[in-house]
Amino acid sequence: MNITVETKSWSATTGILKIGPHIFNCTLGKSGVISAGAKKEGDGKTPLGTFPLRQLLYRADRVSRPETGLRAEILTPETGWCEDPAHPDYNKKITLPHPAGHDRMTREDHLYDYTVVIGYNDAPAAAGLGSAIFMHLARPAFTPTHGCVGLRPEDMLAVLKLCDASSRITILPPP
Repeated sequence: MNITVETKSWSATTGILKIGPHIFNCTLGKSGVISAGAKKEGDGKTPLGTFPLRQLLYRADRVSRPETGLRAEILTPETGWCEDPAHPDYNKKITLPHPAGHDRMTREDHLYDYTVVIGYNDAPAAAGLGSAIFMHLARPAFTPTHGCVGLRPEDMLAVLKLCDASSRITILPPP
């Protein structure tokens, strides 16, 4: 099933995520949304466009494997994501330790307990156009992300249940 995310303005840090008949509030990038071709690494913006959902990564030490049709993989303390535009592993899952700038996927907080990899800038990755665009758990205060889509835990589980290997996410521009 496909997902759409609607925003009210270019600077919106929250949106409405729709999947089938279900509607959920979501958080977006701290700097709003931007067309995918204009996105830059570290700009804090969520890219607009339609992207495949590549896989689910989850913390089996904290949460159960959810019901989903997405390919699922357990995060380990050695799982990272390369965010260094100058490195050949840019915007790829990596094994830690790693020499390039990266994000550790087993965070102290719970943001990545359930993380869906959004297929943005990955086929192939173009240096500097943004990395680590995920659908992950929202912060408890529902504050903005660094460019991802954030959902409350119960909403993430409902969305995952409706996703399969053909699911896509479309992040729409403001009206």
